[in-house]
Amino acid sequence: MKRMVYQKVVSCIATVIILVGMIAFFLFPKKTFSEQENQELERFPKFSKEALLDGSFIEGLESYLCDHFPLRNSFLNIKTQFEKALGKKEINEVYLAKDDYWIEKYKEPVNNEKIIRVLNSFADSLETAECYVMLVPTAITIYQDKLPAFVDGSRQEENRQYLLGQIQAKKIEVGEILKEHASQYPLYYRLDHHWTGYGAYFAYRAFAQELGLSVRELEEYKISEVTKEFKGTIYSKVSDFSAEGDTITLFQLPDQKLQVTYTDTKEVTDSLYQLDYLEKKDKYSLFLNNIHPLVEIENLEAQSQEELVIVKDSYANCFVPFLTEYYRKIYVVDTRYYRLPVSTLINENPAVKNVLILYNMNTIDTDLGIGGIY
Repeated sequence: MKRMVYQKVVSCIATVIILVGMIAFFLFPKKTFSEQENQELERFPKFSKEALLDGSFIEGLESYLCDHFPLRNSFLNIKTQFEKALGKKEINEVYLAKDDYWIEKYKEPVNNEKIIRVLNSFADSLETAECYVMLVPTAITIYQDKLPAFVDGSRQEENRQYLLGQIQAKKIEVGEILKEHASQYPLYYRLDHHWTGYGAYFAYRAFAQELGLSVRELEEYKISEVTKEFKGTIYSKVSDFSAEGDTITLFQLPDQKLQVTYTDTKEVTDSLYQLDYLEKKDKYSLFLNNIHPLVEIENLEAQSQEELVIVKDSYANCFVPFLTEYYRKIYVVDTRYYRLPVSTLINENPAVKNVLILYNMNTIDTDLGIGGIY
């Protein structure tokens, strides 16, 4: 008898939860973008006889219901807490590593030969400018000592060295200097896939030394912490509400006079930082104002007349501020959105003496724009 009563109580509770969930689903406003996950949410699929027959309507409907489930973020957090309690060290392709670091899993590359072919062809197409390549290892390589015992973190570095060996342009090797300082400074965010300003600084040192430029010491910069509440892309994958945010640090030369032009929006500013993003979840976008096809940065008091073109992913956004003092002008190109051949931009501008291709090892294999680099 007691068992029957228990089963009825459980059934009633489950029924109430389902009914409340259904009512809430229809009453709650539907968002088109998730700040928590930093991505567009699935839209209600368009119905047609063909879509119903081939299964795409049902598939789209399932995705829509999952994305708009009431209190979805809270349920994701409960799921994460349960998995952590069970001792799991990998959640949604993220390793829960030592020192509260969350490190993204490295996926086996599929586009190596295309990358090699494209970058070599691009370097050959440059008429006068010198081409350099910087392939940046991610935290899984630099923080191998923090990974769970069952994870082999060597695969990314093996692939990075293979690419560097096949690419004909000059290389800026940053792996060793990052490893050298990994225990002294936070080189990568704990809850985001980007490197920090400190990681970018030590990569800048490698760049400057390779090109024979004078190198500034850390003490020469105005270093300021602008937030301690950054919870980035990796946090969105794990959804652990108990995690403490990361610190974003800026490195500035106060006496510089810059003019920064975003060519798509025609916006002109004197700063490399859009601090309004500190009020949003995607705080890393404060560097160079998020995504733009082409950003032109002019040093109004530059002694050099040389110019630099950077072809890049978002790792470059916090790297660029270290380079502005060395060039009269820097062109920052995101080939995912820049529709003209980058080689044309370079070859038609004789002031461009150096070209830097900067990608992290996760992005370069999946970047959709790299094929249009030349």
